[in-house]
Amino acid sequence: MIEILQVFSIAVLILSIVVHEFSHGWMANNLGDPTAKHMGRLTLNPIPHIDLMGSIIVPILLLISNTGFIIGWAKPVPYNPYNLRDQKRGEMLVALAGPASNLLLALIFGIMIRVLLIQGTAISSSIIIFFGIIVFYNILLAVFNLVPIPPLDGSKILFHFLPYSMHGVRETMERNSMLFLLLFIFFGFRLIIPVMLYLFVLVTGSVELLVVMFG
Repeated sequence: MIEILQVFSIAVLILSIVVHEFSHGWMANNLGDPTAKHMGRLTLNPIPHIDLMGSIIVPILLLISNTGFIIGWAKPVPYNPYNLRDQKRGEMLVALAGPASNLLLALIFGIMIRVLLIQGTAISSSIIIFFGIIVFYNILLAVFNLVPIPPLDGSKILFHFLPYSMHGVRETMERNSMLFLLLFIFFGFRLIIPVMLYLFVLVTGSVELLVVMFG
């Protein structure tokens, strides 16, 4: 059963990342930029989105090293911000679309879990655990990507609200994006874990499910 859950977790992560990236392209297309569509990236087919390192190698390494969680990424969906009709809010809306899609998935499956629990389904039921994994990894992707450092989506939201006088801050952060990201992953990731756990319980209504899944 453990092996099945591990394989399922990787599959959920990859598909959730695909939905995330598709949503960026969908929003950009609806705001006037068809770049993703023209490059064949406006699709839920995982193959065009998969990044060998981020979608396969890193998740598998994290899995076999028993870190307690799996994270990964896909190829970013390309878009041209100058094509967006809403030049003021366009980049922010495209950035928000990815995390929003993951939160929506988490909410849908969280509601399903609540319905099953109301019907008396055991917390250890395979279907509830599978749904719980979907909720957990979509919350993880949403919260992680909302961290306001490049190249994560949260940085685009932050930059939207920064005054033009702080444009140099944006340039510095984007120029050193991988350094900031690695520093956060190694030293700051634990700061968002309580937020993830709170949202999981809020969405599913069950602390016990967390114990069953990771206890």
